[in-house]
Amino acid sequence: MKNSILFLLFLTVNVAVYGQKVLPISKRGEVIYHVFQRSFYDSNGDLQGDLNGLRQKLGYLQDLGITSILLLPLYDADCYHNYFANDFEKIDAEFGTTSDYLALVKEIHKRGMKIYLDMETQYVTEKHLWWKDAVGNLKSPYSDYILFDDEAHKTPATMVFGLRELPSYDGSFIKVTTVNLKSKKVLDYNTKLFSYFIDPNKDGQFDDGADGFRLDHAMDNLDFKPQLTNLFADFWVPLITNLKKVNPKIKIIAEQSDWKDYGFTYFEKAKVDRMFGFGLQEAILSFDKQQLINKADTTLRLCPTGKGQLIFIENHDMDRFATMEKNVEKQKVAAAIQLLIGGIPSIYYGQEIGMKGKNNLYPKTDGNNIPLREAFEWYASGEGKGTAFWYKNSGAWWTNTNIKPNDGISLEEQKNDPHSLFNYYKQLIYLRQSHAALSNGQYGTIENGNRNVFSFLRTYKNNKVLVAVNLSDVVQKPVFQQDFKSSTVLLGKSQIIEKTVNLKPYEVAVWEVE
Repeated sequence: MKNSILFLLFLTVNVAVYGQKVLPISKRGEVIYHVFQRSFYDSNGDLQGDLNGLRQKLGYLQDLGITSILLLPLYDADCYHNYFANDFEKIDAEFGTTSDYLALVKEIHKRGMKIYLDMETQYVTEKHLWWKDAVGNLKSPYSDYILFDDEAHKTPATMVFGLRELPSYDGSFIKVTTVNLKSKKVLDYNTKLFSYFIDPNKDGQFDDGADGFRLDHAMDNLDFKPQLTNLFADFWVPLITNLKKVNPKIKIIAEQSDWKDYGFTYFEKAKVDRMFGFGLQEAILSFDKQQLINKADTTLRLCPTGKGQLIFIENHDMDRFATMEKNVEKQKVAAAIQLLIGGIPSIYYGQEIGMKGKNNLYPKTDGNNIPLREAFEWYASGEGKGTAFWYKNSGAWWTNTNIKPNDGISLEEQKNDPHSLFNYYKQLIYLRQSHAALSNGQYGTIENGNRNVFSFLRTYKNNKVLVAVNLSDVVQKPVFQQDFKSSTVLLGKSQIIEKTVNLKPYEVAVWEVE
C-alpha cells in the first residue's frame, strides 16, 4: 500500500510539472531501461553494482518515467559482463542471492513495472557441469550437450569467431565452447530453465517471474557451424512455444547477429515478439532526413502487426553517443526522435545524463568495452555512496576513465537544472506517456519541403500528434504539405501558421493536430 501511495504522489507531482495528464498504466507504451547492473548501484560497499542496489533505485527509474527494466545476464560467469555461463541456474554471488533477485522482481511488479532478462545459453565455459563431465567421457549423460571437434570428445568445439578462449580484462583466460542446440535434451533443459524464471514458485501468479527475455546473438545457423542449421524451426520456435504455454503474456526479444538485418525473418520463422531497430539507430545518429525517412518506413511501417521494434541510440556494445557528439542540443534531438517516433524505446543506463564511453583497442581483452559500461554517475564529484567502481585500478580503462568531477555529467548536477539533458528526457517520456498517439500510434512521414527538417505524424484512432525536428544548426521554415484544421503546442513554442512553422536550430516541436 505504501508503494502505491508513493507512486500516485510521484505521478501527481510530474503532472503538475509537465502539464500533462499521464495515461492509465494499461494504455501507456513501454519505455525500457537497459541496465548493466554491475555498474549501476552498489548496496553493500564492495564496489559491485548489485540487485539490492537496483531495487533501491527503482524510485529513480520511475521518476524518469521508465516502465520496464532489461538486465544483462545474471547467471554465474567469470566474464564481468556475465555472458558465457559457468552455471545457468546460479545467480552471480556478486549480484546477490536468489532471494535478492526475487525481492527485486516482486518490487518491480508492485510498482506496475516489468523486468526482462538477457539470456545467452548457446555457450558454456570449462567450469560448467556439461564441460566438466562430458569432455573425454563418452558415457557422460551430457555427451551431446556440447559440440566436439573429435569423436573421442576430448576437444570441445570453438565458439563465435572460431575462438576457444577469451582473454579477460583481469589477465585470466576463459575457455568457452558451443552448446549443441540440436540436442532434444538441450531444448528440454532450456525449456525448464526459462520456465523457472517465468514462474519460480510455479503458482501461476507470475508476480515473482520475468516478463520476458532478450535472446543474445540469436541465429538460424549459429556461427555458421554446419552442425547447427535450421535452428529457428528446430530450437527457437519449440522453446518459445513451450514458454508461452507457461505464460502467454511474456515477450521474447531477439538480438539479430547481423545488425544490418531488420529482423523480419525472425518475426516470421522464429516467432519472436520484438527485434532491435539497428537501421533506425544508425539513421537517428546520422541527422540525415532521407536516412531517417527510409529507415523509419522500413523499421516501423513494415513491422508485422502484433510485433515490435526496440528503438535505441545506445547499448552495451556501442560507443556512447555523447562521446561522438558533444553538443547537448543534438543529444536532445536524438532523444526526441528515439522517444517520439514509435516502436518501443530502450534507454541505455546513463544515456539520460550524457555519459561518455568509447571502445578502446587496449591489449585485446573484454576490457576494451569497459568504457561503454562504466559506473553510473550519481554524483558531481564522480564518486560517492553506491558508485559501482568494480573495475577500479584494473587497467587503462580505469586510468583513462570518462568519469570526471564537476563536468556536468552526473545526476546530481542535472536533476535540478530545468534545461539539462536529464530533465529533457524526463519531459519527453512524460509527453509520450500522456498521449495515446505517441504511446501507441502508427508512424507516418509528413513532407515539408525542407531537407533539414524531419517531420512525422503519430496516429492512434482519432488522436494525432505532429512532430517536427530541425536537424541543422540554423533556423528553418518548413511548409507542411498537409493542412491541419487546428494545432495545439505540446512541446516548444512554435506555432503552425498557414502550414508554415519557424524552427530554431536543433528545435523539436510537437503539436496535437486535427
